[in-house]
Amino acid sequence: MHDWLNQMGGAEGVLEELVRIFPEAPVYTSIYWREKMPASYQAWDIRTTFLDRWPLVKRHHQLFLPFYPLAFEGLDLRGYDVVITNKSGFCHGIVTPASTLHICYCLTPTRYLWNTWEYLEREQAGRATRALLAPFLQYLRLWDRLAADRVDRFVAISREVQQRIARVYRRPSDIIYPPVHIERFRPADGPHDYYLIASRLIPYKRIDLAVEAFNQLGLPLVIAGDGRDRRRLEAMAAPNVRFLGRVSDEKLAELMAGCRAFIFPGLEDFGIAPVEALAAGRPVIAFAGGGALDTVMDGLTGVLFHEQTPTALAEAVRRLEALGDGHFDPLELRRQAARFSAERFRQEFRDYVERAYSEHAASLPAPQRA
Repeated sequence: MHDWLNQMGGAEGVLEELVRIFPEAPVYTSIYWREKMPASYQAWDIRTTFLDRWPLVKRHHQLFLPFYPLAFEGLDLRGYDVVITNKSGFCHGIVTPASTLHICYCLTPTRYLWNTWEYLEREQAGRATRALLAPFLQYLRLWDRLAADRVDRFVAISREVQQRIARVYRRPSDIIYPPVHIERFRPADGPHDYYLIASRLIPYKRIDLAVEAFNQLGLPLVIAGDGRDRRRLEAMAAPNVRFLGRVSDEKLAELMAGCRAFIFPGLEDFGIAPVEALAAGRPVIAFAGGGALDTVMDGLTGVLFHEQTPTALAEAVRRLEALGDGHFDPLELRRQAARFSAERFRQEFRDYVERAYSEHAASLPAPQRA
């Protein structure tokens, strides 16, 4: 079960691995924009809700938020032993029979419901938009909280998300880290003479912190990626900060292997890019919050800074410079990255589902077990 299939992102990467684990299982989703998704998805058994037939929904799915609860609740899921919801939105609100085990792989409790004002500010929503959305968001928050009670087991992608599930849904959860394709990255010999960011250039990623810090430091910073914040960032950047725009996967692997360190200044639920940098044998300088606390160990795989300010980030860069390039063993960094590999995810998730279903089946009354 997946929220929507109209764009590619981290959630779709997880979905692809779930399909690899359970290739014969159908994929349910609210909408499916066939032309915008990879051609390989066309081989899947994809089943949609009534929303899929509505005009404009595939291009502007956010406009239809009040209808997703009804769409997912209306799915007929009789006959399944296990349903897995890959959730950041509404798909965990499905209604399943008592005999069916519902495992929710929670990428995050729905962000725009539980961090509403931060989200609207980040998306630069105006006052009129906020006033219009307020009653709908209140309704959706109530529904989201009640829908969480329908889940039998929550699995979180990081300690940050685990704590959020406990705070928002009042539910315990296990942790299985999401899959990272570390095989795409390899350590390489130097020179390691620049720092690197690879990210969408949008405000909450806090790339502005890195630009201001490197303006102060005068060290070379390369920024790969694009987004609506690029023009503002370029305007504030000194000549030592270079913007590449979007790059190919091959170029990204080359940039990762060649950097002195990877810069990760934002607060993320997990953060795949730092693990990719470790797989390329390079240390990470990260803000000490969110998913970075699961992947970056201060002094061992990188350097953490504790305030989201240019000054704190600049001081972390100076700390890494003082340690020297030889302080971090590329092979040890790659070994640490292997803890988050896609192969590890597939094995760990399959084992989890099998154990959970065995316990669930044993708890059912005899007629339901049969």
